[in-house]
Amino acid sequence: MSFFSKVFGGKKEPAPLTTAEAIQRLRETEDMLLKKQDFLETKIELEIQTAKKHGTKNKRAAIQALKRKKRYEKQLQQIDGTLTTIESQREVLECANTNTAVLTNMKNAADALKSVHQHMDVDQVHDMMDDIAEQQDVAKEISDAISNPVSFGNEIDEEELEKELEELEQEQLDKELLGIESTDELPSVPATALPSTPARTPAKAKPAEDEDLKELQSWAS
Repeated sequence: MSFFSKVFGGKKEPAPLTTAEAIQRLRETEDMLLKKQDFLETKIELEIQTAKKHGTKNKRAAIQALKRKKRYEKQLQQIDGTLTTIESQREVLECANTNTAVLTNMKNAADALKSVHQHMDVDQVHDMMDDIAEQQDVAKEISDAISNPVSFGNEIDEEELEKELEELEQEQLDKELLGIESTDELPSVPATALPSTPARTPAKAKPAEDEDLKELQSWAS
């Protein structure tokens, strides 16, 4: 800063624009140049119509119209170059602005994560995970105990039942092979009466039989 500026107070330099403000300014400049471009294109079309109108009838006026057209075209070409430069600069600023926002958010996230980790200890986390695993095992044991059927002491041997079932099946198979069908009914009693058996005469006493035999022997002699 010069001596006179220090004594009389020089004009302060304006604060630099933020990225968003610079992008907005470039967009406004682009809009202004696009309007200027439309205006020049209209002027060029009018000059072409004027040159065609005069033609060889008024050669001087036609040539002047073509000269003005050339100047407009040159200005239009300059605007095209300027728009290209501004567009490139705006894209760079927008990319930088995006990167800045991303980096800012990443830094905020890192600070927040750091703040959370300050209140946590790795060993404590491992202990907590071990406690959780232990409680899960206890819960599983309780669930298994509840889901198992209660035994009342009179348990039936399933192998014995299976053996008995095989014997019944074999018995049924044997009956089917022999053509015997099992039935629970008894044979019916015949309706006709059975013939009576004649009563036996009581045997004589043995002493009397011996006497008759002796008498017969005496006659024969």
